[in-house]
Amino acid sequence: MQKKKTTGLVWFKNNLRVRDNKALHEAVVQHEKVVGIYHLPKHWIEQTPWGFKKMERFRAQFLIETLTQLQKDLAAINISLWVTLGDWKRTIVELQDQLNAKDIYSQKEWTQEEVEEINEIPKSLKIHAFYDQFLFHPDDIPMKTTNIPEVFTVFRKKCEKHAVIRKPVAVPRALPMNNVLQNVPKIPTLSDLGYEKITHDSRTVIPFVGGEKAAWARIEEYFWETQQLSFYKKTRNGLLGKNYSSKLSLWLGYGSLSAREIYEQVKRYEENIIKNDSTYWLIFELIWRDYFKYISLKHGNAIFKIGGVLKKSYSWDSSKSRIQKWIEGNTPEPFVNANMRELATTGFMSNRGRQNVASFFSKEWHLDWRIGAAYFEAMLVDYDVHSNYGNWMYNAGVGNDPRDRKFNIAWQAERYDPKNAYQKTWLQTTLF
Repeated sequence: MQKKKTTGLVWFKNNLRVRDNKALHEAVVQHEKVVGIYHLPKHWIEQTPWGFKKMERFRAQFLIETLTQLQKDLAAINISLWVTLGDWKRTIVELQDQLNAKDIYSQKEWTQEEVEEINEIPKSLKIHAFYDQFLFHPDDIPMKTTNIPEVFTVFRKKCEKHAVIRKPVAVPRALPMNNVLQNVPKIPTLSDLGYEKITHDSRTVIPFVGGEKAAWARIEEYFWETQQLSFYKKTRNGLLGKNYSSKLSLWLGYGSLSAREIYEQVKRYEENIIKNDSTYWLIFELIWRDYFKYISLKHGNAIFKIGGVLKKSYSWDSSKSRIQKWIEGNTPEPFVNANMRELATTGFMSNRGRQNVASFFSKEWHLDWRIGAAYFEAMLVDYDVHSNYGNWMYNAGVGNDPRDRKFNIAWQAERYDPKNAYQKTWLQTTLF
């Protein structure tokens, strides 16, 4: 096949990797020259009406680290990465003209802000978009996306029985050296973006950096060196230490790892080390991640609306003083407070903590769940739009929980922190 002489643009979003990247692979197959682009929307670093930025500094730092690694990994195959901040439409038009580009390759997106950015791409650029963030590809599941079940278990069982998981795509072959651009913009620093420097807290459970290299180092450590995967189901509800769970969500959120790659590593582990409930449970959690993406694909912008996918009408409060108390970890619930202080200090919180603080926010104080979801979006290093809003709807009673549960937070604390070790760790700190 003869390659196109025009430049292929690869628009990176939350697929910041060179392995198992369909958009990158196709661009290299089709074009003699390829250039990567990453656009950081300016509104991400601007203040929301609730007093915090859409992306706070922990997320920003991990993103910068991820882009820095991606730039190095692309350079190894002679592809430049052009990182831009500000006017996306103007940037893409200028690059199109400068590089003689006719095609742009990207991961397929469907949520509102991402669609708005897609709509700003000039009609003269042909868009090639691929569903590349799933474990089960939409073409391979045994149902139409319009018929995704509203109960997770039904979805899981059908997919496990009938769907085949595709093999990861290899890293593309290196292009000729003359493909490399000169004078690409530097990746902005935290300071460039207006954030304060981060001093890492010794109590953090995520002493990791962003990027594909660090992601694979974590798999090597968690799977093969320590074999902690063998105990994942027993430890995943832990609260202290980097190994109580895999922490792979950190890199999944930026697409430095794909779900298919993790699945393949788990299967290799099962063949060579052990196959048990814990190895299955990591795959189970990947299916949950898929499910929330499919719910988003099915329901569209309903996941951002106050009534959720159930269109329920509840009376919600938006008290700024209560929201601030929750953010500061200054509520009547010590377990909630400890989790919120960990989040404010490190940009991370356990899955167990997330369920409890969300339940308290929406079902004890009846605060508008979307505000809590927005704060998680700002703070969580491993933020994923579909999982975040899917889980918040679930906990607020407007999503996919058929039992509409409310957490007994005191009981949860007693069960998961029986010696108060976690609460003692974080309640000694006063924030703000």
